[in-house]
This record gives sequence, C-alpha cells and structure tokens, in this order.
Amino acid sequence: MSQMKEYLQEADWKREKHVPVIDAPDAVKKSEPFKVTVAVGKEIAHPNTTAHHIAWIASYFIPDGEKFPYLISRSELSSHGASAQGPDTSTVYTASETVFCMRSEKPGTILVVSCCNIHGLWESSKKIEVK
Repeated sequence: MSQMKEYLQEADWKREKHVPVIDAPDAVKKSEPFKVTVAVGKEIAHPNTTAHHIAWIASYFIPDGEKFPYLISRSELSSHGASAQGPDTSTVYTASETVFCMRSEKPGTILVVSCCNIHGLWESSKKIEVK
C-alpha cells in the first residue's frame, strides 16, 4: 500500500519554482486573525500555460498536540490561457498565489500542498507561535 508522503516533493523555494512559499507572521496573538499569502514560484516564476500550470493550492493548519489537520483554504487556479480558439489563446490567466486569513487559540504548523499538472504535488510548512 502506498502512502501520500511518497508523492509529496519538497525543495528550497529559492531554487525550485514548484514549492509553495508561505508568507505569514512567525508569531500571532491568540484568537486574533492574521493574513497568510501562499505563492508558487516566488523566486523563479512558474509557467502558467495550458500545458504547464499550478492547478490548485491547499492550506492546512495542524495545532500542536492535535491529531488531524484543519483545511483552512483551497484555491482552484482554473484559467491557464485556454479558450474556444485553443490553448494559450485567452487573455485571462490566474496567478499561482492565494491569500487567506485565519486565527488560532494554539500554536501549530501551516502545511501547504500545491499541484503542478506535470510535476505533481509539492509541499512546504511554517511554524506559527501563538502568544
């Protein structure tokens, strides 16, 4: 039986265009909302064409001491240049970025998974302290 972790790839986001980059504060106040931005291809732009694109970004939060992650945000990135005239003929493209706000009573870890239609699943994480 295979496990999901076998399919999740990770790397240094400064050298690899597929890694989701999490921009969030290192520490937040208990129960106070904070903003999180996730971008795929922050240092090296990821293509956004009909043939090669980021399809979705899913963000989870795993509070310290808890067993299961909470799905915080899922963004479907659906416009990659396709139109009725064919591939890469549209004037509408989505960017490989998503923004959401969240709050937590406990510290934990934001875990993000993104999907490249050619190169598969990529993950990254960021620890969040709660004061």
